[in-house]
Amino acid sequence: MAKILVTGGTGYIGSHTVVELLQNGNEVIIVDNLSNSNVQVLEGIYKITGINPAFENVDCTDYVQMERVLNKYPNIDAVIHFAASKAVAESVEKPLMYYRNNLLSLINLLELMLNYKIPNIVFSSSCTVYGQPDKLPVDEKAPIKKAESPYGNTKQIAEEIITDLAAANKQLKAVVLRYFNPIGAHPSAHIGEIPNGIPNNLMPYIAQTAAGKRTELKIYGNDYNTPDGTCIRDYIDVVDLAKAHLAALTHLLNNKQEKQVEVFNVGTGRGLSVLEMLTTFQEVNKLKVPHKIVARRKGDIEQVWADPTHANNTLQWKALTPLTETLKNAWKWEQNQKK
Repeated sequence: MAKILVTGGTGYIGSHTVVELLQNGNEVIIVDNLSNSNVQVLEGIYKITGINPAFENVDCTDYVQMERVLNKYPNIDAVIHFAASKAVAESVEKPLMYYRNNLLSLINLLELMLNYKIPNIVFSSSCTVYGQPDKLPVDEKAPIKKAESPYGNTKQIAEEIITDLAAANKQLKAVVLRYFNPIGAHPSAHIGEIPNGIPNNLMPYIAQTAAGKRTELKIYGNDYNTPDGTCIRDYIDVVDLAKAHLAALTHLLNNKQEKQVEVFNVGTGRGLSVLEMLTTFQEVNKLKVPHKIVARRKGDIEQVWADPTHANNTLQWKALTPLTETLKNAWKWEQNQKK
């Protein structure tokens, strides 16, 4: 059993990863300031696992409070770092907030990891680091292009910080997971995506519109150079994504890592357009979702999907959940919010 610190552990991806960690016998300490999540997520985690993980309501940008956490929970084996602001459009409007939150939290964490001799970190990165790739699907050797948004830039800079620190400190090992687009919810419907205010991501917006919480779904642009004119993404089930973190952690803790920092794409390897997602959601759940086309959104990439071969082979991980199941779980979770 390993002792794992999970920052942002009550968030969407964080909570699903905590469930996987607990179900595989690990001890978990969650640190989250609840800025974009809800403390009731802890109840959902308990309902699924029968375990109450340790929880500290702490902001990772607060060095003193983070140090207090590490003093309270000694001998941590690894950190999974999710805590970050994550909305592309919001980052364009509030760049300073994104640079402060996403980078200071990481710098504090890495400094404390060195001081407390915590050797392993799994870092939550993003396919946004690739910008608009020259060729698709995109693999880990693709060039890192100038970021399209401050959010994407924070992920690029964060990866550089981890790489530079590992070069200077041979005891540090890191796995960087570049996510594509997580969707869905836990099959139990006890945890899922709870966006504050108007959702920035497609799936909760579709589900909330289907539930009548939103009058219509806005589709940002239909004049992209894609088969139906809408943006294409690689949509991965959130439970599959959570299992990728468990695989990355196992890889680190079993000393299978040959390089100090390894990067993996975490996606399905399949691109779907916004309209394809909407149509499939309606078919699977036998619903009609009112929608309209509006102007393109600043910072959006036209199309991107993963080549996940490296993660498939090295981490022995693969996205397995069928899209139809993911979309049923997303709707089941949304309906559960009314109760």
